Amino acid sequence: MTSTPDLSSLRIQRADDSPPGRSGGGRAWVWAVLALAVAGAAAWWLIARPGQALAVHAATVNATGGGTASSAGITANGYVVARTRASVSAKILGRLSSLRVHEGSFIRENEIIATIDDADYQAQVVAARAAEAQVTVQIAQAKRDLHRAEQLRADKLNAETDLEDAQTRLDADNAQLASARAQTQIAEAALENTRVRAPFDGTVLRKDAEVGEIVAPSSAGGGLTRTAIVTMADLTTLEVEVDVNEAYIAQIRGGQPARITLDAYPDTSFSGRVRQVVPTADREKATVQVKVAILDHDSRILPEMGAKVLFENEGHGEMRLAPRRVFVPSAALAKDGGAPRVWVIENGRVSSRAVDLGPPREDQVEVRSGLEGGESVVLDPPAGLKAGARVRVIGG
Repeated sequence: MTSTPDLSSLRIQRADDSPPGRSGGGRAWVWAVLALAVAGAAAWWLIARPGQALAVHAATVNATGGGTASSAGITANGYVVARTRASVSAKILGRLSSLRVHEGSFIRENEIIATIDDADYQAQVVAARAAEAQVTVQIAQAKRDLHRAEQLRADKLNAETDLEDAQTRLDADNAQLASARAQTQIAEAALENTRVRAPFDGTVLRKDAEVGEIVAPSSAGGGLTRTAIVTMADLTTLEVEVDVNEAYIAQIRGGQPARITLDAYPDTSFSGRVRQVVPTADREKATVQVKVAILDHDSRILPEMGAKVLFENEGHGEMRLAPRRVFVPSAALAKDGGAPRVWVIENGRVSSRAVDLGPPREDQVEVRSGLEGGESVVLDPPAGLKAGARVRVIGG
């Protein structure tokens, strides 16, 4: 006979009944590992993270003069432009009904380029002329009435006032006719404004509108209207505009011969002559604009082409080149009361550079030594800036 097993000694193990040193010790070990991981991550973040870049404004150090002397002359780069050029627009707002030209079309002065829908304006002209004709008929009748009044007055068959009334009606009709003729001229002028004419002899460079589009004068243009119909230019007035370093401008004069080379045709040069030295300088670029007329007219020369101009040396020997001068913005100078210095940006970090200053010019100061030109310097350096600090240029 099999005995019944004794189950009285069996029980479910609970957390509260666990022996000391087992479950509680496991939890402590887990918390210790987590703490070490957090401490390690914090230490890595503090040690390995890159330094925070300081946002600063910067400018480029400008340099003028210098270069290599040449017996041939001074060169400058620029673009071909037309001295006589216009964007032709309509005088009135309306829908473009016809366009009689295309790119490359040659048109004469006052030739019709395009027309605006003119049905309303033609009706106004017809109405004005009809009103003028009606007044003309009234004047004819008033003249007959005045003639009869004068005959009756001669025979003493009417009063003096009757004659005066007839004369007054004739004078009033004449004044009304003058007003009607003025209205006719206004209507005809409005109709003429629907015809867009060429302002000068020239070639169409670009069509700016198509038939069916709404066109308007420049002052009345909007998002859904065109403010120009065509762009045209007189290609016989082509010239090259170049920016010449102000250090060399004293050696360029009006009428000086020049050779022009187009980027499109580097193996061919064209003769030119200095037409004008613009009497103002660009303070940002330290250049003066010079306009060189093209003497060799060639169909290959087109507006907006890149060109290089060599201003020929008519004398003997090398042309005198101005000494190199370096200028730095006044705002780049450190204002800590010490020796003059600037903060130069190289590879995203700054370094202090001592400079020897010359006389100021506008908002810049000449630097006699310490900078070569072309360096990027910090504007309005913040207090406490240190050598090697990381910076980030903002504001363009």
